[in-house]
Amino acid sequence: MAKITNIKGRQVFDSRGNPTVEAEIFLDNNVKASSIVPSGASTGAFEAYELRDDNKDYFLGKSVLKAVNNINSVIVKKIKGQDVNDQKKIDQILLDLDNSENKKNLGANAILGVSLAIAKAAHISNNFDYSVLDNEVTLPYPLMNIINGGAHADNDLRIQEFMIRPDSAKNFMDAIEKCFLVIQNLKKILKSKKLLINVGDEGGFAPSINSNEEALDLLVQSIESSKLIPGKDISICLDVAANELVDKNGNYSIQSENYIKTNDVIDYYKKIISKYPIKSIEDPFAEEDWNAWKKLTLEVGKKIQIVGDDFFATNQERLKKGIDNKSANSILIKPNQIGTLTETLNVIELAKKNNFSTIISHRSGDTEDTFIADLAVKTKSSQIKSGSLARSERVSKYNRLLRIEEELGKQAKMAKI
Repeated sequence: MAKITNIKGRQVFDSRGNPTVEAEIFLDNNVKASSIVPSGASTGAFEAYELRDDNKDYFLGKSVLKAVNNINSVIVKKIKGQDVNDQKKIDQILLDLDNSENKKNLGANAILGVSLAIAKAAHISNNFDYSVLDNEVTLPYPLMNIINGGAHADNDLRIQEFMIRPDSAKNFMDAIEKCFLVIQNLKKILKSKKLLINVGDEGGFAPSINSNEEALDLLVQSIESSKLIPGKDISICLDVAANELVDKNGNYSIQSENYIKTNDVIDYYKKIISKYPIKSIEDPFAEEDWNAWKKLTLEVGKKIQIVGDDFFATNQERLKKGIDNKSANSILIKPNQIGTLTETLNVIELAKKNNFSTIISHRSGDTEDTFIADLAVKTKSSQIKSGSLARSERVSKYNRLLRIEEELGKQAKMAKI
């Protein structure tokens, strides 16, 4: 047993340069561990509450000193002396202490920072080693961001993320190499077309291109230039982020600034799925457009992954409704959407019981914290979404997975997709 002797909260900064929360846990065996909480750009209405100070004279209202103070003056009193290995008990204490539906009292950023730091401290304290696990350990396939649009870039692309997934990878290093080749060849192609090779928030290129099809054509060309087969070696995965593209009448500006009806959107998705090697579409409709989700899943769900991000918000009740409604067949997992590790694990368990694939995900405002890499492995999630092979806050997750693969040695296997 290792007991918590102290917790320290502090304000640090994420990859967009915005303030965020770090929580550090200290144990009576001299172990310490910290966790830094990420922040999203395109956030759903059902996410847990991110507490910021709203003091316009200090960091333009983005500071998180209230959340930090909640760790240092409120949470520490209840958590000090607890056994670090009792994650469920500690998380329940945090939930009871906040006592609100969406963690608006203490702030999900304060609660999650502590929750994940607890898990990390327990991991270190117990000298955890993947190689001694009795059950099979698998590594996730990366959903690697390669072209940015929408809220993540200053271009005219409507779809927010164009990603690649190295489906034929033999191991995680092979997965990274295949993605590396496609990225480097895309870079050459963009240069040859005199398009900018600057990158967006998540490390993908953000060229000034105007249509989804132009982006998709570039991806196919880049895959073929890498001597890889589109749809076999490399699949294309999309994050539409449709919450950003819907009007008050429930119509969508998926292709351009012009809005079209739900059935036309479905027809458009079916058209590009038939033309391009697209195997996954995330948030194809808005978070409350349940009928549209159900219809799309019914029509193409056997062919591709229909992923709920803003739609489910890593929330067990919303996932239950989606399962009952037969809407989607996959869920994006973001711990900061729900606020504690225990709640996150409960959502993953429910998804797996109902044959939903689970994709562990970063946020657009991320940090050097690599916890989600371990979460993907420990939960046997089939995929991880961590951005491109650019920007250290993205690459750090891939580097962590490479270290885990090395630790596993011959035991290392890729997950099933």
